[in-house]
Parts: sequence; C-alpha cells; structure tokens
Amino acid sequence: MRTIVVGTRQSSLALTQTNQVIEDLRRICQENGMECEFDVRKIVTKGDRILDVTLSKVGGKGLFVKEIEQALLNGEIDIAVHSMKDVPSESQEGLMIGAVPKRVDPRDCLISNGHVKLDELPQGALVGTSSLRRAAQLRAYRPDLRIQSIRGNIDSRLRKLETEGFDGILLAAAGLYRMGWSDKVSHYLPPEVCLPAVGQGALGIECRKDDDFVLRLLALYNDAETAATVQAERTFLARLNGGCQIPIGAYAEFAWDAEAEACRLKLTGLVGEPEGGRILKETRTGDDPVHLGLEVAESLIGQGAEEILALARE
Repeated sequence: MRTIVVGTRQSSLALTQTNQVIEDLRRICQENGMECEFDVRKIVTKGDRILDVTLSKVGGKGLFVKEIEQALLNGEIDIAVHSMKDVPSESQEGLMIGAVPKRVDPRDCLISNGHVKLDELPQGALVGTSSLRRAAQLRAYRPDLRIQSIRGNIDSRLRKLETEGFDGILLAAAGLYRMGWSDKVSHYLPPEVCLPAVGQGALGIECRKDDDFVLRLLALYNDAETAATVQAERTFLARLNGGCQIPIGAYAEFAWDAEAEACRLKLTGLVGEPEGGRILKETRTGDDPVHLGLEVAESLIGQGAEEILALARE
C-alpha cells in the first residue's frame, strides 16, 4: 500500500481543491486496482505570508509554489496541487506537471454591491482587484472606474467588499465555483472584455519525474483537452517571459473552424499597459499547442509587446 503525501497551500480554497483531487485519485485507484492512501501536508508560501503588498510589487515567479516545490524535491511530499495560474511556465529541475484535470470556468467575474453588472456600476465606482491584468483591461473598458488593490484569500476579499467601501471586486469564477459560492457572482466577464490569466480555472498536479507509481496514476487523471489548451497558454507566457508584474492574459479553447471543417485550437493572447492605455490582443488558430503559443506571442512582439513589457519591468 503506497501512502501519497499531498502538498497544498492552507487557504480554504486550496484545501477544497486538494480534497476534490484526492477524492478523484482515490476513485481512479479503486477502478484500476492501485492500492494507495493519501495524507495532506499544508505548506505556507511567500505569497501567503506577504499580504500587505500588491503581487506585482512582491515580484518573482512562483510566489505561491516555490516552498511546495522544495518540499517535493526534498521528498517530504509526493504530489502538489496548484492552481495552474500560479505555476511558473518553466518547471523546476526534477519536477513536472503530471496531470491537468478537466478545467472549470476560466472567466473572471464581478461580485458587486446590489448585484449589478459591470456596465451598471455607477460612474467612478471603486473596484478591488489584486491583478494588474484585470486592472488594465478594466481601465481600458471603463476608464471612469477607480481601481484599488485588494489582497487576501477569497473569504477575506469578500469581507472587504462589505467593510472597505468597494462597489465591487473582481475574482476568478473558478474559485467561487469550487467553494460552492457561485450564487455570489453578479456578472461573468466575457473574455472579450477581460481575458483570463494563463491557466485560470485549471489545476496542475505536480510530482517528481522519477516517481513511476505517481506518474502512472496521474496519467489516468489527466484531461487531454485541458492539457492542450493550458500548454498553448503557458507556451505563450513563456515566450514573453511574463509574471504577475505585467498585464498578460491568454485563453485557448477548442472551437469549430468552418474553413478547415474541423475542431481546432484557438488561442487569444494579450499584453497591456498597467494603466490600460494600450492593449495588444491577437487570436490565432492551429493544431499544435506549442507552435500556436509561440505564433501568438511572436505576433504581439511584432506589434510592440516587448516595449510594453520592458516599461512594465522598469
């Protein structure tokens, strides 16, 4: 009997996600005659410790995964459950993403006082978000809104909506869905208005490259369609060498291509100025996720994305 130790952040959302993953893996083990049990190990990351500074100012990649990856490398845990949008585009030596389960809703959403939609927020309304990507797109769409940084887990941000004078806050729909709080959503923002973060709505199950038993188990859990869409988005991000200091978004999906008479991968990528003054966006269709991610990135570089990225890094 193999005991698999599962590493996770300790927020209620992270633990909810982890327990769902364990439930799924336990079922897969039973269906495939694999004998294993699971233990949970909670790990505090740098991103969890620093809550009084915006993510873009904390800097660095892997704010929410570095300590968990170190525990994997040390053999203290066997798998790690991450929100894919927190995972740097390049894996640590000796580690890999063994499974990307089926994605849930990738969109951003507005939770507002009075349950009003984005277009119904009053002129000059105060909106909270911890994301430069969301802020830039919101400023481009509604320049009149006042954007203020808001940090913390979902629970604390929802409390701040009630106690700190916000008219609304922006969150990932996936987190609310996983917590069973979808009824709190006032408005789902279409990707045309607010393109999601790379990997948003998807989980990544990370493991050591040399753990054959775990790799075999995770291969049975992987969702090929989600893995392909996330790979396209992450390739796009890697080419632009972006992190949370820069407004970058990407969303890939399988869509019917009437010209090709086939279902193909469609990727939209975005790079924006933090103040929302200039937003570059490109959509391409293809069959190979890596090639498609590079193609969209190169197109935006040709349109001046490198200048925006260089200014943002400064």
